[in-house]
Amino acid sequence: MVRYGLWSIGKFSLALAAVACAGAPACRQAPESHSPPDIGGGYSVTDALGRQVAFTEPPRRIALSGKAVSMITNSLYMFPGAGRRIIATARTGEVLSNFISLIDPGIDEKPVLPEMVGPEQIAGQRPDAVILKSHLAHTVGRSLEILNIPVVYVDFETPDQYLRDLRTLGELLRQPERAAELIRYFQAAVQRVQNAVAGIDDAERRRVLLLYYSSSRGTSTLNVPPASWMQTVMTEMAGGTAVWREANPAKGWTQVSLEQIYAWDPDVIFVTSYSERSDAVAERIRADTNWHSVRALRNGSLHAFAGDFLSWDLPDPRWMLGLTWMAQKLYPDRFRQVDIIELARDFYRVAYGQDASFFDQQVRPALRGDLP
Repeated sequence: MVRYGLWSIGKFSLALAAVACAGAPACRQAPESHSPPDIGGGYSVTDALGRQVAFTEPPRRIALSGKAVSMITNSLYMFPGAGRRIIATARTGEVLSNFISLIDPGIDEKPVLPEMVGPEQIAGQRPDAVILKSHLAHTVGRSLEILNIPVVYVDFETPDQYLRDLRTLGELLRQPERAAELIRYFQAAVQRVQNAVAGIDDAERRRVLLLYYSSSRGTSTLNVPPASWMQTVMTEMAGGTAVWREANPAKGWTQVSLEQIYAWDPDVIFVTSYSERSDAVAERIRADTNWHSVRALRNGSLHAFAGDFLSWDLPDPRWMLGLTWMAQKLYPDRFRQVDIIELARDFYRVAYGQDASFFDQQVRPALRGDLP
């Protein structure tokens, strides 16, 4: 069975090896990896589709749109000054504004594009660059390209895509050093987890089920992610065995029944929700007698997924926190020295340049899920 315990063994062996020399001068420079090629006075950016997108200068008017745009926005804001370049963005509910408004109050004064935006609405903002998820390349993206508006595609769906797309943003903003710094930070976090879970025998690995609780129009469902998505990859990187891996070859969440959960009978269940607090969902499950015969419930191993403004299982910069948190829940004896709250505090310092008082006053009250 394929595992990500070595973080995509073939593809990421070089990336993780870079952590070992992260403190060396040669590793800090890495000019050949992070400097976009010049194109006659300008430069080009390699996007998620492998396209070379040409620019004469760093874009000053960047528009963001599409579903799950918060993953792009929250990543872009890790680059100094990037927020000043955003002239329009889509927002889903209150998730984005609740966080970004704290570090950039001006975001609330910028135009809001609908999730299902048309090219004319984006073009009307007069952007000199548009960042979109790659699944929009054949729809709105193509129309923007016909209008000669540069489009840079990203994915931000898996750990490998995440590092690649961070490098792309660094190229776009002409901040390759910042991109390299962030990549090293994420790589080091992954390496710490991998070192801690190394050597766990297959028979000793915890059998894990991650469930997404969705409620719409009075109907509630329990869903599992595809094998290729961040949630599955994180589970296996954390040393768990994803019991649902073979059950969802689809490209999106797949609904599962309680009978199927009985059949899997996992050692540990993580439950997440994007419309309400995961701890509230976990409490309802614990109170439901239909669940009491499931091994994870009998063992007290049902965990509400941790989060703050966003759940830490999403392909947002916080996935690094989610990975460490999951591994600590699965193998607490191997993570006795890890203080997840201090790790989160450090994340906001490194990622967004925020001090401890910002974390204590703004982030800590927003923490949710199974956290200290």
